[in-house]
Amino acid sequence: MKNHDDDPTKFPALGRKLLWLDNKRNVERIVRGLYSVCAVLFVADFIYAKHVELTIEHIPGFYGIYGFFMCAALVICAKAMRKFLKRDEDYYAPYDVESEEYPGSGLDRKNYDA
Repeated sequence: MKNHDDDPTKFPALGRKLLWLDNKRNVERIVRGLYSVCAVLFVADFIYAKHVELTIEHIPGFYGIYGFFMCAALVICAKAMRKFLKRDEDYYAPYDVESEEYPGSGLDRKNYDA
């Protein structure tokens, strides 16, 4: 059964314009394009003369390598922080609005068994 919300003519304007991203081939093209831009910028780092503050900045590709490792370090730190910041699923339950019982008369129940 098709959902009535899947009709592209009913999508907002921006949603209709972004439908081309549903095609996996188009997403792969974007990723390849980003890889290409990164490779070109990395190679360009060998070509131009730098005016640097620290001697380590003379290493070609330093900023790309540094950015990659710092991004990876952020992910690893976030995983480690999850160990002691994570709460149980019902941590806020006694004080949460969703823990209150909703009146059955306000529910629009449908019987699909018939």
